[in-house]
Amino acid sequence: MRRKIALVIIGVLAVLVVWQWELVSYGWMQARGQLRILWNTRPVSDILADTAYPDSLKQKIELIQEIKRFAIDSLGLNKSGSYESFYDQQGKPILWVVTAAEPYQLIGKQWTFPIIGTFSYKGFFEKDWADSTVSQLKRDGFDTRINEVSAWSTLGFLNDPILSSFLNRSVGSLAELIIHELTHGTLFVKNSLEYNENLADFVGEYGAQRFLAQKYGKQSVPYQNYMSTKAFYDRYDEHILRGTRTLDSLYRTFKPTTPIVVKDSLKWQTIRQIVVTVDTISNELTQSHVRLVKKRRLDKLNLPNNAYFIGYLTYRKQQNRFRNEFEKRFDSNFKRYLTYLKETYPSL
Repeated sequence: MRRKIALVIIGVLAVLVVWQWELVSYGWMQARGQLRILWNTRPVSDILADTAYPDSLKQKIELIQEIKRFAIDSLGLNKSGSYESFYDQQGKPILWVVTAAEPYQLIGKQWTFPIIGTFSYKGFFEKDWADSTVSQLKRDGFDTRINEVSAWSTLGFLNDPILSSFLNRSVGSLAELIIHELTHGTLFVKNSLEYNENLADFVGEYGAQRFLAQKYGKQSVPYQNYMSTKAFYDRYDEHILRGTRTLDSLYRTFKPTTPIVVKDSLKWQTIRQIVVTVDTISNELTQSHVRLVKKRRLDKLNLPNNAYFIGYLTYRKQQNRFRNEFEKRFDSNFKRYLTYLKETYPSL
């Protein structure tokens, strides 16, 4: 009887593997990548005691510990075992994310995963697999985008390490990153990626401002630099979001009989205009930011497509919603606001 039961179980598992081979193989690839990282981490205490590491990097690691304590004690984010270990990337990228969108609609391709739900992007620890996925998506007619990822969260299921690439960031950028990822471990709503990423961006930026003000003061160079950069990207957000509305309006005028050549001409003309007019958001303090954006975007081969705009909506579309709710309904009391969010939205 036990043998029969075992054979039945094996048979069912075999059917599931064949039926969901792509999901199973992808899951194995991701698990292998995550385990490789966790296996090769070192405790932070070991790094701080290692004379081979320069003091400047050790100070950044200690700063991360301070940011984490601030996020838990002052912001009320959940306690976490993350960022207590260190992984040396040896200067190499660690993760790539693929985004895809319909060519004439601002509709992103969705991928569904067990437990965590639906995502509008897909991560890969292996670049070849990411490239292969992009090639297939292009053959299927999608706009695509692939980019390196500097950090990710396992949503509290595992203890995420400090990555060596973190240490190249400015103080403000580092604080924003750590608080963003700890927010995911505090509140993550299944099948609501846009909500989750917009919330984490909002909390990351708010938390970074408070941390910098508390540690260095509002007149300090770290605080002023962060706020100057944020002011530019706030305007850039508004510009790109206006652009997405313009694109959406254009796509809605397309009919099934509209020739592809006409659609492409109007689409790329509109996107190029969005990039060119980035000048309108600049001032003398932000010209370097504008030059960087235009250098990346104006090249014909690098002109952003719908996948870029979908990615932008995923992270930035709801910023005003969170800001207004926080300031007007909760009188800028962050712990009250976070309590409300956790009680209102069921988290994983």
